[in-house]
Amino acid sequence: MVTAVEGAGSANHSSQAFAPGDARAVYRAIFERRDMRHFAGGQVADETLRRLLQAAHHAPSVGFMQPWRFVRVTNAALRHQLHDLVEQERVLTARALGEREDEFMRLKVQGLLDAAEVLAVSLADGRAKHIFGRRTLPQMDLASAACAIQNLWLAARAEGLGMGWVSLFDPTAVARVLQLPEGAEPIALLCLGPVQAFYAEPMLAQARWAQRQPLQALVFDNAWGQASSLFPEGPTP
Repeated sequence: MVTAVEGAGSANHSSQAFAPGDARAVYRAIFERRDMRHFAGGQVADETLRRLLQAAHHAPSVGFMQPWRFVRVTNAALRHQLHDLVEQERVLTARALGEREDEFMRLKVQGLLDAAEVLAVSLADGRAKHIFGRRTLPQMDLASAACAIQNLWLAARAEGLGMGWVSLFDPTAVARVLQLPEGAEPIALLCLGPVQAFYAEPMLAQARWAQRQPLQALVFDNAWGQASSLFPEGPTP
């Protein structure tokens, strides 16, 4: 992983490539981004938050539909309502996990109360009218919004801010709390703000919940399951 970052931009690529230092910064943001669960309070300056949202808004979207909508939650009582909804779903998810219930309940999800900012991300109403690129794959609205979230995440890391994506909630209940119009669908509660430190590795990996799979096992040539010639020397980290 370090080799990939250090080598970014060092080869003689086309004139369209970023300068080596700029390229390394992009890879660094990608590799050091973390789904944060521990926040240090504080604030995010309005100018910074506008920059982050502008980065999100420049994400690619199928048919240029731009399905993302952001609700900034600044009201403390509203945050507590959302936190309660997340706690309800956390308990139900834990029960559904069976033998891993206790292990799951030890994972922290306090960001909605601790983070400097909370942003609810929703798919827009009226999405059905966007057919371009979605006739056979209607879920591309979700894929497009996920790209916007990733843009925001990487920009936040570059700004030294942590971000966590909370998806443990009943979307109908969250839509009601946030007074979303009919047809809009919440997909994420984003916790954003200063952190004491970024995790050295993903939190769920640190907690031994799961580990990153070797890339070799996920890349095929020409057909599913056909080992790729990109990895002749075995698994990569």
